Amino acid sequence: MRDFNEMGLPKLLLARVGELGLSEPTPIQAEAVPHAMAGRDVMGLAQTGTGKTYAFGLPLASVMLRDGVRPSRRAVRGLVLAPTRELAKQISESLRELVKGSPLKVGLVVGGAGINGQINRLERGTDLLVATPGRLIDLLDRKAVRLDETRFLVLDEADQMLDMGFIHSLRKIAALLPAQRQTMLFSATMPKLMSELAQSYLKDPVRVQVSPPGKAADKIEQVVHFVDKPAKLGLLIELLDAHRDERALVFGRTKHGSEKIKNQLEKAGFAAESIHGNKSQGQRDRALNAFKSGSTRVLVATDVAARGLDIPEVRHVYNFDLPNVPDNYVHRIGRTARAGADGAAIAFCAPDEMGELKAIQKVMGMPIPVASGEAWEPMEPAKRQSRGGGGGKPAGAGNGNGGQRRRRRRSGGGGGGARRAAA
Repeated sequence: MRDFNEMGLPKLLLARVGELGLSEPTPIQAEAVPHAMAGRDVMGLAQTGTGKTYAFGLPLASVMLRDGVRPSRRAVRGLVLAPTRELAKQISESLRELVKGSPLKVGLVVGGAGINGQINRLERGTDLLVATPGRLIDLLDRKAVRLDETRFLVLDEADQMLDMGFIHSLRKIAALLPAQRQTMLFSATMPKLMSELAQSYLKDPVRVQVSPPGKAADKIEQVVHFVDKPAKLGLLIELLDAHRDERALVFGRTKHGSEKIKNQLEKAGFAAESIHGNKSQGQRDRALNAFKSGSTRVLVATDVAARGLDIPEVRHVYNFDLPNVPDNYVHRIGRTARAGADGAAIAFCAPDEMGELKAIQKVMGMPIPVASGEAWEPMEPAKRQSRGGGGGKPAGAGNGNGGQRRRRRRSGGGGGGARRAAA
């Protein structure tokens, strides 16, 4: 279905779609909306940036507008769960834009923000509530919100919710929902636990898939630098210095490490901000707003920023640390080359990250071109000395590499002018 007019949307929503400049549905919208409008449960598989919010927002708003029912005190008609505060906020903003001018009320509840204000806003009931699982459970425990009238449930970026350990929270929330409801689940990957989750939450769902897991946008130019861990920061500064006027997103693995990278970049003269779990919601909002406005050119983040966030004009994504979960690499680099633009994804690989790199390339189904350095490979550990009762150590013991030395395999992949990582 390639036309919004064919979807049976109310006139108000059709008008809003036109005002928002949407000429035709994205593939996930074209596949999911008709089934959702027919009342079917939907399991959608698609990468971030494919228009999933309106894939569930359009049918939910359509049904609610036609019903003309107002929510009871503290009740919620439709619930959307998202794994992170940033993604929940972005979803709520998109839904508010979609239903602008209608009687529908969109609410947002996330951690890191004052709970009393959220309690007050929930008092009169909410048509569409976007929430993170942890804060919603806090509000349920305080009896500030009711789910007994909730007829629609959406789990967005469900695989990340599982990765972040929200499975018990989801089960607790689901137990409070009516058995007769419509459920939609959207995910970028389909791990085994996701299949079990779908079987528990969805009834005879329609499965729609518009892009295979592990596929990155075609316009992303990917490269990898093989570089020792102590040399990563110097290389990052050198590469960032070549495009100071363009936005760059830098991913670290840990909260402490990401904050350290941000501080070092500031010392090097870059306008940098950071977002991670140790930041308050206000700090995270200010950092994102500064990055979106362009007053900050470099944003350092953990994987909290990898899913769903629509940050315009990000030209460069740096994987300063490779992710432990290979699928997260695809989500990270998906922050660039959005809406048909070009982008670059630059990965740094230290000796102890070769396993992560191989896993990423397996998921991607392709090797990542080498920009500098040479691939690392572990050497066979040296045999123990036999003299003196066998008390000798393996060669390389005590060097922090588990008794192994690392060497570079000459691959010839560096090309002209490529920097070589020091061994």
